[in-house]
Amino acid sequence: MPRSTRRPPSSVPKDPILRSEMWIAIGVFTAMCVVVLLKTPQLLEPDDYAYRASIVALSEGHVLLSNAQYIALLAQLDAHGAGGIEQWVHLARGSWISQKNPGYPFFAVGFQWFHVLRWTPLFYGGFACCGLFYGARRWLGRWGGTYAVVLYCTSGAALNFAWRATMPTFTDASLIAGAAGLLLGVLVAKGDLVPRRLILGLIAFLALEGAVLIRYTDVTVLLVAVIAVIALRRVCVLSRATVLTWMAVVIWLAAFGIELNHLLYGGTTTTGYPSGLITFGSSAILPNLGRMPQELVESMPMLIPALASMVWIVVRLVRSRRVDPRFPPRLRARQDAVVALVLAAGWFSVWALYSTYTWTVAQTLGTVIPVHVVRFYVPALGLIALLAAWFFKQLPWWFASAVFVVLAGAGVWSYQLPANHLIVKSHSSPFLPPDRAAPVPSEMDRANKPWAPRRRKLVHARSKSCLYRLSEERMNASSENRPVPKRATTAASAASATFSW
Repeated sequence: MPRSTRRPPSSVPKDPILRSEMWIAIGVFTAMCVVVLLKTPQLLEPDDYAYRASIVALSEGHVLLSNAQYIALLAQLDAHGAGGIEQWVHLARGSWISQKNPGYPFFAVGFQWFHVLRWTPLFYGGFACCGLFYGARRWLGRWGGTYAVVLYCTSGAALNFAWRATMPTFTDASLIAGAAGLLLGVLVAKGDLVPRRLILGLIAFLALEGAVLIRYTDVTVLLVAVIAVIALRRVCVLSRATVLTWMAVVIWLAAFGIELNHLLYGGTTTTGYPSGLITFGSSAILPNLGRMPQELVESMPMLIPALASMVWIVVRLVRSRRVDPRFPPRLRARQDAVVALVLAAGWFSVWALYSTYTWTVAQTLGTVIPVHVVRFYVPALGLIALLAAWFFKQLPWWFASAVFVVLAGAGVWSYQLPANHLIVKSHSSPFLPPDRAAPVPSEMDRANKPWAPRRRKLVHARSKSCLYRLSEERMNASSENRPVPKRATTAASAASATFSW
């Protein structure tokens, strides 16, 4: 028999249109990385200082810090006017830990080890783009994946929070976005091999669990995903073994997260926040509905075409009722309606929760700093991008391109908006009284620099205050015959990690 001339299948796409779609998506993501990395980083609010301290401590193998380790870390981070530690709490058992949910440092510590912390949100942003491209192309066909990636990467919210490596906002949003895209592709691609669907769905649920570990309120999106998979199992031709495997992983990781929270904070429902600090209530809904839309549109302008997509899909579904149910347009309209329903449920599960958040009501009184109030709504960014991609898929390519340019310009404008780079308040460390906090210089002060000697004096005073506090604890411990904590002779002996940009 003649030797077969058939070549083995290649993983490289053969379709030239698919190649163009992929290269454009890669180019847009690369451009986002360049824009973010070219801008000098800055810590804008107390959360940045809290997460920075957690990442540096974890890079040395510590989640909980003793008094000596805490003071050493404070001295290191406070050196050269870099600010100290914010929003950490002293537990009843004597250890120090951040108030924040504990997940993000575990996702960022690997980059800290290699001194490339700024690549943390960009790495997970790459995962988001891969998931969005896969899911949107499976759902929408040609150019659908490119549209979703471009919308995600050019929004002001994405640029602003990808720039802030010490904030988890873009990372958990990217985990949700990538998971949403992968799960969408798995549910739509009924003809794919079972092992492939199993693995991609497993990655999606792992990403969603990671997002929940970073921000506990992301559990609303996870619940929507679980309900969607169970409800659509027969329609999407998912085997029982596949669904049971996914649910087993979800339950196991949820139990792990609960146990981790118990070990760190001493209770399954206990957090580092004082009681009454984080509050939700129906009284906040109307003020938030009146004040937040403008800030959200400025940071995520593609939410307008996403809302238009939902209206368009509903209208098309109603009109298709006159057509034979077996006719392809009717089937397509029904599929789009189901997908839009699931995406909208995930989107509004996050936004509905934070519409009751009382903190944003207080922050939107008077002068508003947009980037600080919209961050709670950013986890739905990938879901919004998928819905908006459907809208652009219905438009002529030249009109869609023009709108993309406008939206990208709006995103860059939001990224460069001075209001998004204002420092919320001066930072102080838990050991220090508020009046000893280092002041944040104004722009005029930065130009003239008359504050530099004063700053050095304050740093020195803060270090003395911390050491004096530790010496008092040692004296009390000696008088009560308790173990005396070992003195850290240098900052490097207890927490010598270098915080690298």
